[in-house]
Order: sequence, then structure tokens, then C-alpha cells
Amino acid sequence: MLDIEHQTRLAWDTYGKHHLERATPLPEVERISWGPAANGPGDALLGDVEGLRVLDIGCGPGRHAAHLARTYGAQVDGVDASLSQIERARARYRDVPDLRLVHADAVEYLGTTAPYDVISSLSTFHFLDPHRLLPALSTAVKPGGRLYFTVLHTNSDGDGPTSTVTPRPEILRMAGGDDLTVHITDPHMTASASSQP
Repeated sequence: MLDIEHQTRLAWDTYGKHHLERATPLPEVERISWGPAANGPGDALLGDVEGLRVLDIGCGPGRHAAHLARTYGAQVDGVDASLSQIERARARYRDVPDLRLVHADAVEYLGTTAPYDVISSLSTFHFLDPHRLLPALSTAVKPGGRLYFTVLHTNSDGDGPTSTVTPRPEILRMAGGDDLTVHITDPHMTASASSQP
């Protein structure tokens, strides 16, 4: 894990602890929104995932992972580098069948696990160095499997992607608390993308 990724993980740990202490309520997810507008493609983008092995990278409090396991009968693993975010997810979804929540660096985890039928990630890839992430993803999806992800196109300062891997600050707002700074690194990526290896 790179130092900038480590700093960002620590910020997400602080964020998760803040919300654990506040017992911040989160609504259940009834469909996956792939962007800020609620009129996106929703769950249909993933296709049929019933019985498939699915990975949610950067699952945070686990809402999307739990939704896929409960609604579609997928065998879902959610992985997040923030222990407090995984603790939030485990506290809320401990009884959801076919849901496994893993505290790990996503890239390291991808190097140790069997390939998945489907990998999805909502607004997480931009927190990871693509030089580490993309090679790991190339062997983490089964042949014929599917990869879906979104990334931030423009940060809160209005800075867009660059042609180099250069971390850009992004503000992480905590309900009733201070702002935290995390860093995104998303050169050559678009605002929303899906790929089929």
C-alpha cells in the first residue's frame, strides 16, 4: 500500500469511527445508483448475478453488498481497507446469508483470492494507485466475467483527471463533524465506466 493510500485509509477509519460513535442511520439501498443522479441504470447494469460470486471493492458500510446478496441471491464478498467501515457493515449486516465482509487492502486481497464472476466498485478505484490496481484486477475476474466501476471525474475543487498518477485532494464530509481530506488518483479514467474483460 502506498503512503498516500495509507493516509486515505486512515481518513476513512476516522470517518467510520465518527459514524459508529454517532450511530449515524443509513437508509437501505433499494437499487444501486451508479452516480449522483438517481436516474442511472441501477441494478440492471450488472445483469443476472443470482448464485454468482460477486466482489464489492470498497464496500464501506456494506449497503450495496448486502443489497446484492439479499435481493439477488449472489454470493457477495465486500472488501474495505478501513476497519471502522467494515465494523459498521458487520454490525448492521451480520445475519445476511451469502455476505462476507473482509477487512483488507483491496489489491492485496485480489492477489490472494480466487477470481470472481462479477466485480463492482462504486467510487473507490480512484483511491487506489492504478499501477497497483489494474494488474491485480486482470487476474481477479473469471474469463467471461464482468467488471463495473465508477470514479470521480472532477474533485470538489473542480480539478479533473490528469495524464499522470498525481494524487488530488478531495473533501470527505462527516455528518455533524469536521471535514477530512482524502486523495484520489484517477488518470485516464472516465466519470463512469464498465468493462468486460
